[in-house]
Amino acid sequence: MNLESFRKYCLSKKGVTEDFPFDEKTLVFKVMDKIFAITDITEVELSMNLKCGPERAIELREHYEAIAPGWHMSKKHWNTVTPDDSISDSFLKEMTDHSYELVVRGLTKKNRAALENM
Repeated sequence: MNLESFRKYCLSKKGVTEDFPFDEKTLVFKVMDKIFAITDITEVELSMNLKCGPERAIELREHYEAIAPGWHMSKKHWNTVTPDDSISDSFLKEMTDHSYELVVRGLTKKNRAALENM
C-alpha cells in the first residue's frame, strides 16, 4: 500500500477528517476530532502510527518486525507500522479498522450518536 491508498482508505471511513495539526509533514486522521492514524508524508518509506489494544499491541510486535512501539506516542496504546512483505494490504486495513474502532468506542455518547447519524 502506498501513501495515497492509505489516505483514501482512512478517508473512506465515516466521520473522518485529515489535518496537519503539528507541522506541514505529519498527516493526522481523526474521527470526531480524535486521532486514530498518523503518517509522515515526507518519508520515502511509508509508516504509520495506529492505535491498538495493549495486549494486541504486544502480540503484534512479537510476531512482526514491521510493527514497533508507537514513535512519539504512548507505547502501551500505539504501534508504528512500517509495511513490508509480512504486512499485506488487507492486514494493514484490519489494523487501521481496529484503530478507528477503538477511538469510536472511546467517544462520548453524544459524539457516537452524531457519528451514527452522518
